[in-house]
Amino acid sequence: MTQDRRIATLTPCAGRCSTTFGDNVCRGCRRFSHEIIHWNSYTPEQQLSIWTRLDIQLDQILIPMLPHANLAQAFAFLKLKRVRLFEHASTGRTLYHALKVCEKNIYLADESGLG
Repeated sequence: MTQDRRIATLTPCAGRCSTTFGDNVCRGCRRFSHEIIHWNSYTPEQQLSIWTRLDIQLDQILIPMLPHANLAQAFAFLKLKRVRLFEHASTGRTLYHALKVCEKNIYLADESGLG
């Protein structure tokens, strides 16, 4: 028996897809419906282009909302929680994933650096 455990490709999916209800832009991940449908057929360059656009949006929204967040602590927290991030992930993307972990575990807010 092989120990080959493949790790699924990272996607921007937030698990709250609204395109199934007819939205052209997903309310969860902010991708266009055609980007969601064709994600697995895109080249790494095409995927990176989409990641970059989404990260710019997260930076514009989350950095001003969380001015006292400790980014180094948030990054260490995500590593501890085994949340996978691309090495090029933006500050907003890091804050987003820390918020996502704390969404149902509010007691982790201080530990996450979002406090």
